[in-house]
Amino acid sequence: MDKYFVTDLMTMRKGTHPPNKPAAVWRSHDRLTDGVIRSLTMILRTGGCYRCRDGQCCTMCGFIRDSAPVPPSPGDLIAQFEDAMARRPGGRFMVKMFTSGSFLDAAEMPTEAGSEILRQLDDDPDVTKVLLETRPEFVTAEAMAACRQVIHKKLEIAIGVETSNDSIRLDCINKGFLFEDFVRASGIAHRYDSTVKAYLLLKPPFLSEGVAIRDIIKSVRDVSQHAETISINLCNVQKGTLVEQLMRRGGYRPPWLWSAIAVLWQAKTENPDLIITSDPVGAGSRRGPHNCGRCDPGAADAINKFSLSQETGDLRIECDCMELWEKVVELEDVSYGAPLMG
Repeated sequence: MDKYFVTDLMTMRKGTHPPNKPAAVWRSHDRLTDGVIRSLTMILRTGGCYRCRDGQCCTMCGFIRDSAPVPPSPGDLIAQFEDAMARRPGGRFMVKMFTSGSFLDAAEMPTEAGSEILRQLDDDPDVTKVLLETRPEFVTAEAMAACRQVIHKKLEIAIGVETSNDSIRLDCINKGFLFEDFVRASGIAHRYDSTVKAYLLLKPPFLSEGVAIRDIIKSVRDVSQHAETISINLCNVQKGTLVEQLMRRGGYRPPWLWSAIAVLWQAKTENPDLIITSDPVGAGSRRGPHNCGRCDPGAADAINKFSLSQETGDLRIECDCMELWEKVVELEDVSYGAPLMG
């Protein structure tokens, strides 16, 4: 794919923000192999993903809007982290750290800042596990050894592999790496006593509903050999992206919630010991995953319940629009992926 650069990066960023304040912080719950735990998720405002800075944004990703026009100093990044930690839940919890890029990219998260953040997390008696999101090219033996010199708690490396299909990842998503890169990174993380969480993307652009469903089911099979947890992200339409342009022209519709339920059901049935989750961001809106509108809240609630319980029985809901979804899945395979419903 040629360089994807939908608009000037400066116009995509959301105005002016204090360099010592994180982009977002929220408290929630996460499912681990040994049960449900409180979690604190933080998105630190860095200079952003290096590929987006180079004009190689993923087709669905608008996170460059949360990055800083001027990269924050190491002190500012540590201050962002400390501000986020001030909103911690009570009791024991895990910390999920995102940068809308890669925590292990030293050009985005300077070593001085990253080491201090990990040191504080290691010293905190209430923090039981730490998740760091990164692209696979930054998961090296040197980077993992440096992390493990500072943090000795449970560590999870999260990677947005999106799909096990290289053509879809490169041509539909513009991710810029191969499945073998994810496999390599996973192996390195495991050698340094870290678990791996893989993010998969349901329905990137240019795929029919049926192809998207089948791709994720196969991807779960492939990824399950290399990750302890799989999170299935339902594609939503973010501002300033190629996906938004396609939607405006009638060339893209976010996935049906029925598709997510079908994928979760089959994937969990095939992999009962694997943690499989999904967070239906924007469910029920035109820009997010949706069904007919009437059943959207119930479907989203079912997905959220399943993500914590891992019980497929929580995915059972009913609505007349399920028959319409089944017909769409059938017919879009012969419409060259053109969406049949809005």
